[in-house]
Amino acid sequence: MDRIMRGLLCLCMLAIGISVYGQTGRVVSGMLRDTESRPISGATVHLVTNSDTMATRSSNAGFYTFENVSATKFKIRVSSLGFAPYEKEVDFPQGQKEIQVPSFELAVNDNQIEEVVIQGVLTVQVKGDTVEYSTKDLKLREGSVAEDALKKLQGVEVDKDGNVTAQGESVTKVRINGKDFFGGDVKTATQNLPANIIEKIQVVDDYGDMANVTGNKSGDSEKIINIQIDPKYNKGFMTTLRAGYGSDERYQATGMWMGMTDKTQVSVLGNLNNINAPLFDFNTMGGGARRRQGGGGRPGGGGMSGNRDGLTNVGSIGLNVRHDFSEKLKVYGNYSFGRDDNTTVTDRINQFTFDDGVQEDKSNSDVNTITARHRLEANIEWNITDRDYIKLTPQFGFNDNRINSVTSSESFIGQQFLNSEDETQGTNSNSPRYSISGLYNRKLNDKGRNLFLNFNYDNAATNSDIDRILRRLTEDPNNATATDEEIYRKTLQEIKNKSWNAGTSLSYIEPISKNGKLEFTYDFNKNSYDNRRYQDAFNEDGSSFPNTDTSTVNFHYDQDYSFTTHRIGANYAFENDKVKYSIGAAVQPSLLKGIAANDDQTTPIDRSNFNIMPIARFEYKFSRQKNLSINYSGSTTEPTVDQILPYEVSTDEFRRTYGNPNLNPEFRHQMMLRFRAGDFQKGNTFFAFVNGNLTNDKIVSFVKRVPTTIGVLTETRYLNETEEPVYGINSFYHFGKSMKEKTYNLMLMGGITYNKNVAYTSTDAAAVEGMKNIANNWMFMQGVMFRYNPSENLELNPGIRYSYNTVKNSISQNNTAVSGLTPTFIGSVNLTPTTIFGADVSKTFNRGYGSLTNANPFIINTYIEQKLLKDQRGTLRFQAFDLLNEQVNLNRTFSDNLISDTRTNRLGRYFMLTFTFKLQKFSGMAPTIDNGLPPGMRMPRM
Repeated sequence: MDRIMRGLLCLCMLAIGISVYGQTGRVVSGMLRDTESRPISGATVHLVTNSDTMATRSSNAGFYTFENVSATKFKIRVSSLGFAPYEKEVDFPQGQKEIQVPSFELAVNDNQIEEVVIQGVLTVQVKGDTVEYSTKDLKLREGSVAEDALKKLQGVEVDKDGNVTAQGESVTKVRINGKDFFGGDVKTATQNLPANIIEKIQVVDDYGDMANVTGNKSGDSEKIINIQIDPKYNKGFMTTLRAGYGSDERYQATGMWMGMTDKTQVSVLGNLNNINAPLFDFNTMGGGARRRQGGGGRPGGGGMSGNRDGLTNVGSIGLNVRHDFSEKLKVYGNYSFGRDDNTTVTDRINQFTFDDGVQEDKSNSDVNTITARHRLEANIEWNITDRDYIKLTPQFGFNDNRINSVTSSESFIGQQFLNSEDETQGTNSNSPRYSISGLYNRKLNDKGRNLFLNFNYDNAATNSDIDRILRRLTEDPNNATATDEEIYRKTLQEIKNKSWNAGTSLSYIEPISKNGKLEFTYDFNKNSYDNRRYQDAFNEDGSSFPNTDTSTVNFHYDQDYSFTTHRIGANYAFENDKVKYSIGAAVQPSLLKGIAANDDQTTPIDRSNFNIMPIARFEYKFSRQKNLSINYSGSTTEPTVDQILPYEVSTDEFRRTYGNPNLNPEFRHQMMLRFRAGDFQKGNTFFAFVNGNLTNDKIVSFVKRVPTTIGVLTETRYLNETEEPVYGINSFYHFGKSMKEKTYNLMLMGGITYNKNVAYTSTDAAAVEGMKNIANNWMFMQGVMFRYNPSENLELNPGIRYSYNTVKNSISQNNTAVSGLTPTFIGSVNLTPTTIFGADVSKTFNRGYGSLTNANPFIINTYIEQKLLKDQRGTLRFQAFDLLNEQVNLNRTFSDNLISDTRTNRLGRYFMLTFTFKLQKFSGMAPTIDNGLPPGMRMPRM
């Protein structure tokens, strides 16, 4: 490790030395003013030559200076939010070593929202889809990381697992200076980037590269955070090394090095621990140049906090590189490797609601999962000319999984025992994937005529072998004394799934007036699948276990099909100082085609559909600090192949699925309303959104659970709901108020969610239609937080949250509700200038979880740390995690007629002594001193 660190450090210093060697000592200076001759501070100023670019910021008096300029001819480019961009060509007089450029007078940009700067109050700017925070007024200890800064922003929350939400929506990606950092991995950036080098943090509703390049939005947005680094930190390096050992053989070893020049940034991160602290989220891949259609979701992960489910041994290492060859050609990418060994114990209660009662399954499982993952990404951005732009993004990933589980379960109707099962299962799987995406944008003239093209190709596969042994006792009295041989069943399953996705989009924009333009779009997308699932069953002596009239345990399924769509659309867009809207429509023909086969038959698949989708967006700016946006979108969802096949598809002998060849695709209407307002001079902020959806022809399930003498038979069928409207509403608000130069901060947040779910159920094996069950699910959340932060040396954060989750079923009295009340207190104080004490205390009162409700954890985490060594670059910390040993996780989920409650284990009480060494040096700066948490690698959260 030392050799690697010394080598990387030498490379960085060599690059800086080469840059210095080539400089000649010329000095360029100047001043920036607005149209009323007032100095402009904080503006970004670039000095651009044919071979190099230098950057700086204007001072409070509006002055800027460049030293060691080598070129005799260059351009000065100025940009500042609230002002129109400015550019000027400058020639150095022959033989002169210093030049003062005449003052630039920047014109105010009326489309920008005015920056409000009040002493002691965070500078906030709101413009369209972006809310920007300056970090210069935050009261942060030296050594804080980006996550600590995010916690102090109005409308932004960071939970104990490190997951970030902004304005009520989950943040899916973090960028640094507009570029993905480790593929946009949220926690890798927020828990490792030092806060002292951050200049601004932007919360953005991102609609993808097409919207960023052309300004025209389509589809739904995702919430991302862009972190802007202060240009004065563009040259230098920082490093953090940490080692810790504690009770129960807990350990941690982490390291981080980041080196930067004007054109290059290199980051190396490493992590080894058994305190549930992963470094990377490998479910995150960079967005590429085209958004994938039909992509999966983003699981949570769990931060450097010990709050991840189960117990995990973690090992990971990663490299992130960015290099600007010139202003026109930029390359950035990353490689990450991680290995997790996780053991999770879960207690689960599933309740199935039927007209004649409730069936209940209780289970306990112990699962060990070992996963090794690789991720490699690259991005190439090339501004060929002032009018032509290209971006290419190749990606590669590989996962290797080993899962071993032991599960015991029991099923009941009321108090009547149905059956019990003991199951052991081993799964080996691997999942390679690779892809490439790209875009090309051509500005056809200076009036807004534009041509945009992008494409993607993705290829993925999953190969799994599953070895499952099941022992089942049933209510049958003759079964109670059955031998192990009689209740034993072994199955071997082989799964091979291959898929590829390819698509391209074309957009042409034609301005037709000063404020209006037309956009014509075409989108092609194809998903192709080749899936194989084979299973064979055996008795305990190794002989084959045959299928019977009532059970299917041997099956061989092959599915080879593709889903193709063409989308053609047109819309009119209008924008002025107050109003921005677009309206139009698109048509989308689609084709699902292929074959599906089992042991007895082969079924052709040939389904076509035609959909019309409206396009409507509206934004209104009431004032410089208040705006409203309303977006409508429509989308169609084709049934899956299993949902439309005319024959039985089984996963085991008691779980069967029958498709419906007459299913129609769903059509989902969705409308999002966002409102942002604030009186930033007084420290007030307000964010709110309401999101509603309505689904026509909703695909719902018809589930039978039929008790038999050999177990509970579950049969699932599908149909379109045409009589009952299926809809949902989700809302959230956040109000924040800062007082007395941000010494006092009050935050109120809450929301209401309603979902109407429809399903059909029966306990009769001969039922054809079943009974309709309408499950009305309401969720309420309210929180109050207060922060007292008079200086960097003292911070107190008391708060309380309340959540209530209830469901009412129409066909039975199984109407349940769960609630949680959680008061919290987080604080830290400098006992001396070099000694810090901190604590994080929370108590949760759970109600309504049945036999699981006895889990009301009282969590106490605390630490004390002391700064050491010359220049106080070392930190010794003693930490106590979960002093009362009550860590546990409770969760409730709903689906169709099912209510599922789970309780999982988490890392319990431990004590740890940790030593951290930090060094940070940038041009013109001495090595910095750590007054708190070191940057670059976050301590396990208290």
